[in-house]
Amino acid sequence: MTKKQRALEAVRRLKIEYPDAGCSLDYDQAWKLLVSVRLAAQCTDARVNVVVEDLYAKFPDVEALAAADVESIEEIVRPCGLGRSKARDISACMKILRDEYGGGIPDTFEALLKLPGVGRKSANLIMGDVYGKPAIVTDTHCIRLSNRIGLVDGIKDPKKVEMALWKLIPPEEGSDFCHRLVYHGRDVCTARTAPHCEMCCLRDICKYYTQN
Repeated sequence: MTKKQRALEAVRRLKIEYPDAGCSLDYDQAWKLLVSVRLAAQCTDARVNVVVEDLYAKFPDVEALAAADVESIEEIVRPCGLGRSKARDISACMKILRDEYGGGIPDTFEALLKLPGVGRKSANLIMGDVYGKPAIVTDTHCIRLSNRIGLVDGIKDPKKVEMALWKLIPPEEGSDFCHRLVYHGRDVCTARTAPHCEMCCLRDICKYYTQN
């Protein structure tokens, strides 16, 4: 089985296994997803979803968050870790959204990458979830599972994994496929324990399982 064949079969099976998979960060406006994905670095989505409730209660829109001092933001987001740098990025990002985009967010990958604290993973998430454009979100689950399944071979660099997956995953499937990898990585192909191969829908096509 080629990598391409394995990838297409993984897309098909995970779509059946997780038909409603979507972003696990809670948001109802695009700018809030930008805030949450910055807070999610080295933090669980579940914790981020709790912390942002307090953040938005105090700063309910881009204007309010842009006007807030960094210390006030840091005080609220500290439970997500790296509070100072995250607060500084959020503050700078909101000022740009206020001053250059009228409170909206950029709609191109290149423009998103210019925002403070926004890297390729975050930009892809925005492009896929907000704008419905092709996207490959290489978070820790995506990188781990892509290696285990055999879509990539020993590649840990997020950008290199992303570039490899662009060649394997149909563009229209990329965003949802990555969300499904998150669900599968949390429930089955876990990081902190041995993967639960006995309950995995991919085990017969998975390089990790067939070689162990």
